[in-house]
Amino acid sequence: MVNEMLLLNPNNHTREYPDDESREIMLKTIKFFEDRGKVKLLQDDFDRVWYQDFLDFVKENKIFSTLLTPTQYGGGKTRWDTYRNCEFNEILGFYGLQYWYTWQVSILGLGPIWISKNEEIKKKTAKLLEEGGIFAFGLSEQDHGADIYSTDMILKQIEEGKYTARGSKYYIGNGNKAALVSIFGKTEPSLDPKDEKYGNYVFFAVNSQHEKYECVQNLIATSSYVAEYTLHDYPITDADILATGREAWDMTLNTVNIGKFNLGWASIGICTHCLYEAINHASHRNLFNHYVTDFPHIRQLFMDSYCRLVAMKLFALRGSDYMRTASKNDRRYLLYDPMVKMKVTTQGEEVVNLLWDIIAAKGFEKNMYFSVAGRDIRALPKLEGTVHVNMALIIKFMANYFFKHAEFPEVAKQMDPQNDDFLFDQGSTKGLSKIRFHDYSKVYGSVDLSNVKIFKKQIRMFKLMLMAARPTKEQAKDIDFLLIMGEMFTLIVYGQLIIENAKIYAIEDDLLDQIFDFIVRDFSKFSLQLYSKPQATGLQRWFSKRMLKKPKVNKPRFEKIWKDHVFKLKDLYEMKP
Repeated sequence: MVNEMLLLNPNNHTREYPDDESREIMLKTIKFFEDRGKVKLLQDDFDRVWYQDFLDFVKENKIFSTLLTPTQYGGGKTRWDTYRNCEFNEILGFYGLQYWYTWQVSILGLGPIWISKNEEIKKKTAKLLEEGGIFAFGLSEQDHGADIYSTDMILKQIEEGKYTARGSKYYIGNGNKAALVSIFGKTEPSLDPKDEKYGNYVFFAVNSQHEKYECVQNLIATSSYVAEYTLHDYPITDADILATGREAWDMTLNTVNIGKFNLGWASIGICTHCLYEAINHASHRNLFNHYVTDFPHIRQLFMDSYCRLVAMKLFALRGSDYMRTASKNDRRYLLYDPMVKMKVTTQGEEVVNLLWDIIAAKGFEKNMYFSVAGRDIRALPKLEGTVHVNMALIIKFMANYFFKHAEFPEVAKQMDPQNDDFLFDQGSTKGLSKIRFHDYSKVYGSVDLSNVKIFKKQIRMFKLMLMAARPTKEQAKDIDFLLIMGEMFTLIVYGQLIIENAKIYAIEDDLLDQIFDFIVRDFSKFSLQLYSKPQATGLQRWFSKRMLKKPKVNKPRFEKIWKDHVFKLKDLYEMKP
């Protein structure tokens, strides 16, 4: 059953793992939260309690150390394995975004350290992880956000090999307790005057408990700590520097490539828990002499929620495969990675919105996980670069995706217990225009389903529009116009990887066709938006109208998926009190 394979069920966690240690970590973590129970989980959130008990559990079981230390720095007993890290992401999201957040920002803080060539600080970090340390990533600032061109954090050279750091950072998770904070700034004077563009950039590490480090405040009203902090002439030596110049610049973007992938997985965990709560509530609630789940519109809302959630999981799993097989010669992950961050998280919002229409006022009640999930699900599209920033990146790949294909070996399911070395050796962030992709049309041609056929017609019209009515120079400068085209392009890539993974996970044809029911509708929605844009040309409107399609309705298929998949979730899981 797809429920058991793809949707997390803490009552029956029988997923496949490559080793016993990985399974034990996941089961222990589930047990920790279930033993704490739903009452304490929610009360701690409402009271904004710092989650020290969770961090103590992590320390006692060396979980962050095991999962986030590359093999060569953990004595061969640890590894950075994207497949199992995704599993851990999902579990933490399932129980609460605050627990996921301290893990996520530790990943971001560790990124520059593991990418760096500073071997001594790497060894120190491995020891700090083993001792239960958490980490932070000091990039954004109050005045500049994550605009790394404009950082005001200054590392001033005093003498050869000695510096002082002065400046503030803003919106920095774990900034109150981090064993090390990886900080991006500029040197004064430049350490490489010959490089006018990148020569004065620097990454260095500090301890959040140092007397010259002032943790000013927590910027948000939740259990998570999102710090504003200031360095007051913090003493730095060459031993604390992670990278300078172009290497420091690339380090920022490559770290975000590692970290933003996790946001889609947190959304998957949140949506799964919400789905259980919604089906349990609706299936037991009797209105007008009918159970709520008997109403046709409720079944449609559940069907869309379920199909969108399964699609999120299939896409994110497939994205993990491409992350793990990436190399200097295969950088397709740079398209799929921001899509897991952007598309999966916005689909997560859509799933929660649909479920909220089902449970209505129940979603606000203080004894419902939904009451905090409705808040948290909205954070994920807005972290690690907004939807718009990631969409702007995705659009850069559109021409090569459609018109410049390359041959690659087929990528299988990647769950081998090995360290993902390439993530910390991604190299230069230049050269996006050189990245090639395998032929999407072969993937779409491998299935013969009614709604996939309709979607292929929409794809064909979209590609023809790119050839015959591509954006004008003025439209190309209009991000609002391009975002709609980006949404349409994104759906095509989304559907492709879902089809690829449907074969790997043996998803039945009826469910796959039902998934493409909403994909066809979503594509039509964006087609209408494009048609309605005042900037659209007459020819672009002509193509837009021909991309407006309705999915093939199949009542027996709908009823089968409802009975065999969706309604079977009833009473499958409810968190312990």
